Amino acid sequence: MAIKLFVGSLAWGTTDDSLKQLFSQAGTVVSANVIKDRFTGKSKGFGFVEMSSDDEAKKAIAELNGKDLDGRAINVNEARPQAPRA
Repeated sequence: MAIKLFVGSLAWGTTDDSLKQLFSQAGTVVSANVIKDRFTGKSKGFGFVEMSSDDEAKKAIAELNGKDLDGRAINVNEARPQAPRA
């Protein structure tokens, strides 16, 4: 089962491909998405990466949390479910 990770503190120039390339060092990446503002198309500074297994997700957190990507130290945590909106 794919495990979703939250990646914060992304540089404005970080792309889906650069995020996928970094996380592929820890295992198989199912998907990598930088979240963008729907009106401007600019990055919001965070994204999500899905790893193919729990072990790979834990390895990615251990190895990549605090690592430099595009000039910024990124934060990597297990993603929490989205809260319901009112």
